[in-house]
Amino acid sequence: MNASNPRRIVQQDVVTDLPPLGEHVREETGQQLQDTLVELVDLSLIGKQLHWSVAGPLFRPLHLQLDELIDSWRELADTVAERAVAIGFMPDGQAGTVSESSPLGGVERGVIEDHEVVAALTRRLAEAAERMRTRMVRLGELDAASEDVLIEVLRAVEQQLWMIRAQRPVPAER
Repeated sequence: MNASNPRRIVQQDVVTDLPPLGEHVREETGQQLQDTLVELVDLSLIGKQLHWSVAGPLFRPLHLQLDELIDSWRELADTVAERAVAIGFMPDGQAGTVSESSPLGGVERGVIEDHEVVAALTRRLAEAAERMRTRMVRLGELDAASEDVLIEVLRAVEQQLWMIRAQRPVPAER
């Protein structure tokens, strides 16, 4: 199923035990969750590429930290996708969908110096967190339970951003 398939929601009359959101709210809520799912899956793929590519004095701690981040993004993606299914929206985390619709830019193949990995990851996490915060606010208007899922995701991503950002060199005072 690709992102342009309009039949991504389960019909209320086919499955009668869905949360009573209404088709429009279910579709918009599901799409907000889908967009978050795509970013989390893409972060895990980008993270794995950086994990294989990092080199430099911070190789070992970054290599290990990236494994932790990847595991976290995969768990968060699962939570988001399961919420979508719970409301009757069929999520799509396949490679083609992620490639087509992720706003995150990829990374180059090859060796990447540790400080460049930190900078690239900091930028991507900051951008993703900003979009997730916007989605969280919108979900607060649509469905509190889905908003709660995004609160959990955003809390984790912003903590990860802090932990990565803290590894950047501190500018010298003038």
